[in-house]
Amino acid sequence: MVDGEPKPETEELPEAATAADGEAPAGEAAPEPGAADEAEAGAEQFDPLAEQAARIAELEAKAQALGDERLRALAEVENMRRRSERERREASRYGATALARDLLGVADNLRRALASGGGGEGLLEGVEMVERELSAAFARHNIARIEAEGERFDHNRHQAMFEVEAADAEPGTVVQVVQDGYLLHDRLLRPAMVGVAKAPAAEEAEDNGDGDASAEAEQVRTGPQK
Repeated sequence: MVDGEPKPETEELPEAATAADGEAPAGEAAPEPGAADEAEAGAEQFDPLAEQAARIAELEAKAQALGDERLRALAEVENMRRRSERERREASRYGATALARDLLGVADNLRRALASGGGGEGLLEGVEMVERELSAAFARHNIARIEAEGERFDHNRHQAMFEVEAADAEPGTVVQVVQDGYLLHDRLLRPAMVGVAKAPAAEEAEDNGDGDASAEAEQVRTGPQK
């Protein structure tokens, strides 16, 4: 280069011009629009306090629902208890309604028989009709009379009132019924009051004498007891 010639002006680099204009250098990537907002939104979504608050609210709602269910269950149990108690009282008070209704006809017939004013066959026929209707009412309600006469004494169904010497009956047999007993299904309502046969006194004495003689004979045969 010849001295005295003016030096050419140096061109400015594009990077310097870009920096001067306030733009980012070519080597650095400019952030995309909205990226900062998305980062902040993500930070809010994973906020542990907010998640814990939501969990607490969910548990409180479940606890409230369980409490309501418990109150409803308790109310239902109380209603069932009251209903059962009411039914028990009604059964105890009005359980014999059907039997009482059937006995009304018996009472009517008995009143008619007594109001007839006559005696003899008329009264007897009326009383027999009352007894038949009463027996029918008992049968409808499974009330049965205990057939005791001629049967072996049974302490589950019979109540011995006295003993009777009977030569023609086996000892321990019912020979007389003082008052009938009754069963409701298989449950005893009232035992039959009965007289029970026993061996005649002569036979008892004879049995005792035979027993003493047998004992003496056995003692003679075996020798005295030591």
